[in-house]
Amino acid sequence: MNASNASLDLVLDGAPATQVRQPAVTREPAWVKWLLISVGLGWFAALLLLPLATVFIQALSPGLAFFWHAISEPDALSALGLTALVTLCSVPLNLLFGLAAAWAIARFRFPGRQLLITLIDLPFSVSPVIAGLMFVLMFGSRGWFGDWLSEHDIKIIFATPGIILATTFITVPFVVRELLPQMEARGPEEEEAAIMLGASGLQMFWRVTLPGIRWSLMYGLLLCTARAVGEFGAVSVVSGHIRGQTNTLPLHIEILYNEYQTGAAFAVASLLALFGIFTLLGETLLARLRAQPTQSH
Repeated sequence: MNASNASLDLVLDGAPATQVRQPAVTREPAWVKWLLISVGLGWFAALLLLPLATVFIQALSPGLAFFWHAISEPDALSALGLTALVTLCSVPLNLLFGLAAAWAIARFRFPGRQLLITLIDLPFSVSPVIAGLMFVLMFGSRGWFGDWLSEHDIKIIFATPGIILATTFITVPFVVRELLPQMEARGPEEEEAAIMLGASGLQMFWRVTLPGIRWSLMYGLLLCTARAVGEFGAVSVVSGHIRGQTNTLPLHIEILYNEYQTGAAFAVASLLALFGIFTLLGETLLARLRAQPTQSH
């Protein structure tokens, strides 16, 4: 009994990690190295750093008082609150779907498996505007379910549920695509060993599966959150642009810019830019943690 428990603990604590292969060092002339570095840094500065710096400069140039007023006025706060609500709804939904889909695809062979993988990538290949139109055709007043929704006084399009649906659809692939390669690479051996040694399904998930995919899961959730916060195309179609009700931060920025309130638009845009910077820092940290070998106990 003691040997069985020790074996179960060993499996549940995870197997020793494989060594990380170091990248090969190329022997190119020094000028080639510096040319490539210069081109990469120049491209990065021109397309990323310069526009990002412009956003913050334009946001702060009218003064801190104007900046604070632009981000704290009622419409801006409403847009911020709706963006947070949509993100808090769509990301957990994609977490559950991502775990279930990645587990099913990695652990089982079933009819339609390849079709499921293809459908998961659909949001990558379909324009967000088209995705929004799909929901309008389904749940709009003249859509497939429009009459039934009207009879039951349920409003999806031009309301918060439609924004959540559109955002959830657009962000579907991120969690699945981060988990699937990791789960396929690990294989089912450790999980099967844990079950044979007496672990329950919940114990197997928490102590075998989850520790092995935790960094990939967090990375996928980070990407999913970033896309949910910044989604514009699909949300623009289903929201109706109702100020104070269905405008998220990207839509609020668009309205301000179209009304020639440039300073206020850049002030609100700086919030999204700041969130993007923290997202990049989080991605870098998670990438380093994921590259580190797991310490065995």
